[in-house]
Amino acid sequence: MIWRNVVAACAAGAVAVKVALDAALPESALLHPPGARHDGAFAAQCVKCGKCIEACPYQALHAAPFDAGAKAGTPVIDARAQACRLCDGFPCVAACPTGALSPVASREDVRMGTAVINRDLCLSYKAMRCEVCYRVCPFIDEAISINYGAREGDSTHAVFAPVIAEDKCVGCGLCVERCVVGEPECAIRIEPAT
Repeated sequence: MIWRNVVAACAAGAVAVKVALDAALPESALLHPPGARHDGAFAAQCVKCGKCIEACPYQALHAAPFDAGAKAGTPVIDARAQACRLCDGFPCVAACPTGALSPVASREDVRMGTAVINRDLCLSYKAMRCEVCYRVCPFIDEAISINYGAREGDSTHAVFAPVIAEDKCVGCGLCVERCVVGEPECAIRIEPAT
């Protein structure tokens, strides 16, 4: 009788864990640090030791929350709170003891994700000159440029619209951190690499 209760309790626990993991944040919602591999190797190699988090001079890395399921405890970046500064020498990568963060040759080689502009929220697309995301980008005129033109249906106002070059954007999130459009969401976000 006791064994049945133990087996039933274990089965109920396993079901609860499965439900929690299924309801967890999707992998695509997590922005991992430079060098994180996107082929499943990052998740397999990261031991959640926190050494990369400690090594980040800007305190941009934090442990993923519990609702991240199996990814809870892995290093993530909340770009709105503190973006990645693409530090010289990538101290987060250097601190990783398992190789979950692979070496990155240069800032241009980082591929954390890609910026995506919400045109409905972006001030520039509403013919209000902003350009903050453009000015803060470490790859100005490469990863993000400005498209100048007339506003559709408006002969008075011009649009100075930011445009993302997906092949050049590294996903650092500086544009997200500095976006002047407020809560609940800003006009730009990073779509993490998969």
